[in-house]
Amino acid sequence: MNVFSLKAAQTVERTDQGKLRLSVLTADRNQPIDDASVSISYSGDPDSVIEEVNTDSSGQIPELILPAPPLEYSMAPSEYQPYAEYTFRISKEGYEDLEISGAEILPDSTATQQAFLRPAAPGENFQDIVIPAHTLFGNYPEKIPEDEIKPMDTSGEIVLSRVVIPETVVVHDGTPDNTSAQNYFVRYRDYIKNVACSEIYATWPKDTIRANVLAIMSFTLNRVYTEWYRNKGYDFTITSSTAFDHKWMYGRNLFESISEVVDELFDNYLSRPGVRQPILTQYCDGQRVQCPGWMTQWGSKYLGDQGYTAIEILRDFYGDNMYINTAEEISGIPASWPGAPLDIGSSGNKVRQIQEQLNTIAGSYPALPAIAADGIYGEATQNAVREFQRVFNLPATGVVDYPTWYEIQEIFVGVSRIAELV
Repeated sequence: MNVFSLKAAQTVERTDQGKLRLSVLTADRNQPIDDASVSISYSGDPDSVIEEVNTDSSGQIPELILPAPPLEYSMAPSEYQPYAEYTFRISKEGYEDLEISGAEILPDSTATQQAFLRPAAPGENFQDIVIPAHTLFGNYPEKIPEDEIKPMDTSGEIVLSRVVIPETVVVHDGTPDNTSAQNYFVRYRDYIKNVACSEIYATWPKDTIRANVLAIMSFTLNRVYTEWYRNKGYDFTITSSTAFDHKWMYGRNLFESISEVVDELFDNYLSRPGVRQPILTQYCDGQRVQCPGWMTQWGSKYLGDQGYTAIEILRDFYGDNMYINTAEEISGIPASWPGAPLDIGSSGNKVRQIQEQLNTIAGSYPALPAIAADGIYGEATQNAVREFQRVFNLPATGVVDYPTWYEIQEIFVGVSRIAELV
């Protein structure tokens, strides 16, 4: 494997740059940790530290610019690794030390890494996370073909009566029959972001990313809707095996361009006329593996280069009767999207609700200013929203748009549950 290390950075003809945003939180309560020490090195040369920084009150380090391989390495299949690999060592008194190795930095992209520290316990003082190779660069099992529509006339086959976006999915980190593999409870949007960042490159065209995200979400929601694994006697929603589902990597970093698409589309899935369930949209890379009738990842990239929209890309592979649908319900959300962005001049109960939720969140994130819950969207509310967006890696517009609304809802639910445990 061609690991992009310090030596590689010195020998390639040109290096590009990528950005890193890293935040440190408690593993037990998802709270930011301030003044944690973070050292960054190349994974190929872990003892040569290139950056040493500390976290702020939001648990974040300053945004860093790091060397990455040339952009063209990720724009077509190549023998060269298209991303740089970095190691993060994180420590804070009272917590176990954490090392994350193999984190990916792509050129012209912003990587976001969350690091969760566990409280120190007698005899335990170190946690090690190793991120495996990206699926387009490493070697992984081929997808075992399945019918894209599951039978609905078998007793017990379908459990859910309508398509619902789940609050969390249970990911089995291995093949279905691997009883030693661990199960992880993962927030749905975080799961989709993780899979997309593991399956495609963040440097690809936006509509290529949209097409792949829609395929990943539809496949996942088919597993949820049909209770596929639970009907087989398992206690999880989906696996991390590429032979059965998608590649999900515990602890990996995400990419801003992919995260933004997921936040934009997360309540969508793909459907065909007369079919109630989300379509099990299978795919392959199209380079090492061919899969007629399915989408190929590299093929979707080339169509995106030609200006195809997301639905045009999908229909090119899956047929003209493929449509984008919207889920009937989003689980775990206290209030639904008001239908239009909230901005300066907005007023009413939805604004008051957002103000109250931001004040609750500020109890855990002191960088967020306290604001009057008066139902009037003024400059103070705008500034609080902008700070929330900055902390949670959203475009800092100060406007409560669709992605911001649902991020506020989910973070509010999380901190409220923590408060109930105190």
